[in-house]
Amino acid sequence: MTRIAITGLGSINALGVGVAAFEDGLRAGRCGIGPLTRFAAAGYRVACAAEAPPPPRPPGVSARAARRWSLTTRLALAAAAEAWRAAGLTDGAACGVVLGTTTGGMAGGEESYRREAIGAAGRTALASWLETPVAVPTDAVATLIGSRGPRLTVSTACSSGANALGIGVDWIRAGRVAAVLCGGAESLCRMTYSGFNSLQALDPGPCRPFDRQRAGLSLGEGAALFVLEDWRAATARGARILGELLGYGVSADAYHLTQPRPDGAGAALAMRRALADAGVAAAAIDYVNAHGTGTPLNDVAETRAIKAVLGARAAVVPVSSTKSQVGHCLAAAGAIEALAALLAARGGFVPATVTLRDADPECDLDYVPGHSRAAALRTVLSNSYGFGGNNTSLVLRAPEAGA
Repeated sequence: MTRIAITGLGSINALGVGVAAFEDGLRAGRCGIGPLTRFAAAGYRVACAAEAPPPPRPPGVSARAARRWSLTTRLALAAAAEAWRAAGLTDGAACGVVLGTTTGGMAGGEESYRREAIGAAGRTALASWLETPVAVPTDAVATLIGSRGPRLTVSTACSSGANALGIGVDWIRAGRVAAVLCGGAESLCRMTYSGFNSLQALDPGPCRPFDRQRAGLSLGEGAALFVLEDWRAATARGARILGELLGYGVSADAYHLTQPRPDGAGAALAMRRALADAGVAAAAIDYVNAHGTGTPLNDVAETRAIKAVLGARAAVVPVSSTKSQVGHCLAAAGAIEALAALLAARGGFVPATVTLRDADPECDLDYVPGHSRAAALRTVLSNSYGFGGNNTSLVLRAPEAGA
C-alpha cells in the first residue's frame, strides 16, 4: 500500500500562531480558554471560549484582499501558508486541497444581518455576505498555492477536519494526486455559540474532560493544515519527512442526532477500522488523543470504546484531551488534535488534560491530569466524533530517529 508522508504542518489556535507555539503550549500545559470577546456575550448562560490570536497575513497577499476574508478563511490561510512553506513545494498546480469546515464565513454574515436589523449607520460590505458559503475557505487555500487539482470541502460536524485528512490519504493512494494540502478551519460564530448554549452543553468555565464535575464543552477556533505526499515522491525530491499518516477509519453511530452510543460501539468501530487501514495492531498504540469533550455522555462512551479496542493495555496507554487547552474547535478539531498527537510523538511527551482534577469513576484510564509528561512515543491514535454519529479515527507515526 502507498505510504503517506507528512511533509508540511501549519497551525493557529488559542495557544498561539504556528506549530512551534502550539507545541510549546502543549508542553507547558497552558489553557487558552478565557472570556468570550469575539461578539457580545449578553443573553448567553455561558461566556467563555478559546479564541485564536489574529492570523498573520500570508506572504504576497495585500492588506486590502485580506480585509475581505472571513476569520475562518484567514485562519485557514495562515495555517496553509505555514504548512506549504514547511513542505518546500514550489508548484501547487497539481496539488489537491481538502478542508473541513462547517460554518465558513458565517460570522461576517451574522454581523451584517445584525447591523441591518438594528439600522446601524454605514454600508454593509458585500464581502461579508460573499464569504458566507462554506466552500470559500477551501477555494482561498487552493488559490493561495495555485492549485488546479481536485478540491473538496468536508462538513461532517466535529469530524470534518479528520475526514479531510482521510480523504487526502485516499486521493494519494488512488493516484489522483501526489500531494494534498488538507486539514480543518473554523471560527467562532453566533449560530454555533447560541446552539450549544441552547443545548446547555457548555461549561461555564474551562471544560473539564473526564472530570467528575464536568459540565460541558468549551468552544474554540483555529486551523491545522497538513501537506501529505506519496512517500516515494517526497523522498525522491529530498523532502523532510515530519511524520506518517498510516491510516484512518470512519463509522456512523446510527443512534441519535447529538448523543453518542452509550456503549461506545460506533467509536470503537472507527478505531478498529483505522488500525486495520494502517496495518497496525492495537498493541502498537502508544498514546490516544481523545475526542474528550467534557460532556457527561461523550467521555464515558469514549472511555468504554478505548477499553474495547485496546483491551488490557487501556490501563497503561496514556489518553488525554487537548480540548482542555484549545477548546472544541468543531470542524477544525480533528486536524488540530491529529497535529497535537503527532507533535507529542515527535517531541517525546504526552499532552495533559490540564483541567482534570477529580476523575469520574466511570472514566478510569490514565488521562494525564494537570501537566504534560515526558514519554517515548511512536504510533499514536487521534479520535474525532461529531453530531449525527460521525466518528473518525486517525493513526499517525513519528519519523524514525534521525529522520
